[in-house]
Amino acid sequence: MTAHDLRAAGDTGRPVATAIAVSKSFGATRALIDVDISVAPGEAHALVGRNGAGKSTLVSLLTGLARPDGGRILFGGEGSPPLSDRAAWQARVACVYQKSTIIPTLSVAENLFLNRQSDGLRRISWKGLRGRAADLLAEYEIDVDPSAAASTLAVDQRQVLEIARALSFGARFIILDEPTAQLDGAKIAGLFDRLRRLQESGVAFLFISHHLSEVYEVCQTVTVYRDARHILTAPVAGLDKDQLIEAMTGEDRSERAQFAVDTYTPPAEAKPALEIRDLALTGAYSAFSVTVGEGEIVGLAGAGGSGVVTLGETVAGLHRPSAGTVTVSGTNVRTGSVPDALHAGLGFVPEDRHAQGVVPMRPIAENITLTAMDRLGRHGFFTGDSLRRAGSALMDRLDVKAEGPDQPVGALSGGNQQKVVMGRALANSPKALVLIRPTAGVDVKSKESLLGTVRQAADEGCGALLVSDELDDLRIAHRVLVMFKGEVVAEFPSGWGDAELVAAVEGLSAGAPAAGHAEHTEHTEHAAEPGTEHEQHTLTNNEGSGHE
Repeated sequence: MTAHDLRAAGDTGRPVATAIAVSKSFGATRALIDVDISVAPGEAHALVGRNGAGKSTLVSLLTGLARPDGGRILFGGEGSPPLSDRAAWQARVACVYQKSTIIPTLSVAENLFLNRQSDGLRRISWKGLRGRAADLLAEYEIDVDPSAAASTLAVDQRQVLEIARALSFGARFIILDEPTAQLDGAKIAGLFDRLRRLQESGVAFLFISHHLSEVYEVCQTVTVYRDARHILTAPVAGLDKDQLIEAMTGEDRSERAQFAVDTYTPPAEAKPALEIRDLALTGAYSAFSVTVGEGEIVGLAGAGGSGVVTLGETVAGLHRPSAGTVTVSGTNVRTGSVPDALHAGLGFVPEDRHAQGVVPMRPIAENITLTAMDRLGRHGFFTGDSLRRAGSALMDRLDVKAEGPDQPVGALSGGNQQKVVMGRALANSPKALVLIRPTAGVDVKSKESLLGTVRQAADEGCGALLVSDELDDLRIAHRVLVMFKGEVVAEFPSGWGDAELVAAVEGLSAGAPAAGHAEHTEHTEHAAEPGTEHEQHTLTNNEGSGHE
């Protein structure tokens, strides 16, 4: 059943927003292929899908930031306005993004009526502006001082302020992009209560979230996109969570068999490669502990707002934690120091290769050997020949396709750039690796090569903490820890199924099989032999409302 086959609810009988057979490409990449969606007045309609499903592209089309290559966008049954008519778009739709658009240095009143402070060329009446803001805030029961600086507002107050600003333009359709990612339990409940009250007045929401438990709590209809295509639209009340996850993942057992690993058995007299004890960062995650053995790959999975990326970056020295310790092969690491982590023997692949991974205008040889410069010559002095030889050896190991070691990294394909980043992490013969989404944005062939390199490093005795939300990445892990809003909520041994892992990541699992996170804080304890029975870990934090 497609979205445009569904009759919209509401008195008018017309959906507030509709996409009919919409397609969009960016170069050779097809971001959306004949997708549909229809949002009824007063409805909370969820849009879900894994990374790359096309959700963000649809938002750009629904908000007039881009034009579809094919298909139609309708509001109230009428065609969308020209992209140049921003006022017309603002009167129809607004998006509250995960990253706030509120300007912190301006007052609440100025943010509410930005570029509308006065009529025409008349001087601004600041008293009148504050009065208009007070009326608007009172209408939507927002207890905020109009003259207060926006920087003093809490995250949930800024979100509600953005919703009120959108409604003041006349828009009755609001897109919420990961609205709960930065909120705690009480504030999530408050946000949901406010959304329900607005729905009663006819305001419709497109609710985009990685937390599927919230979809079941607040939404009436859900649409699933996968691989740029529309897969499913159905009432939430009649949709089993396993059906929803299956629609999102599209399980293909034959493809994922190539990434599977055997149960981890530590080598004789193996030592811990990486030990993390009670690591915490206020506002991101709390009391995280794990021991990664020599030759072991531990996956760390979580959706937006789970804290997994920040945790991985903290271990690598990019953030200074509020508590906890990191030890690499018996050497204590000074937390918050990248050089100290590198010196202790930690290799690191960052999340964003463009911003954190490569120097695009410099040669491959320089980029791929950055962590091993002290090995290329005495006292930090080395020749161009030694640099090229070391670079070429790493390029051969990683199968980097290039003209040679002197070619600028920026001229390589995305997959080969990522291989250079991986090579740099391995250049210093690390004892442990922290890998954050190491195959993001690469083709299948490059993914196989990169994951094969990680497994080879593990076979040679290196321990790896693999942070990713890509199922194929996690399939090479010997066990996977799942975080939800800063807490470890489940652990899965190798051989997990897509549905059970995705359920835990999305906050839907009420009893996922787990190996007892506390049991794995010591290397000697987590080295269970094949066939060991694992305890059931009840995800009580994820029952009911889905927030903590």
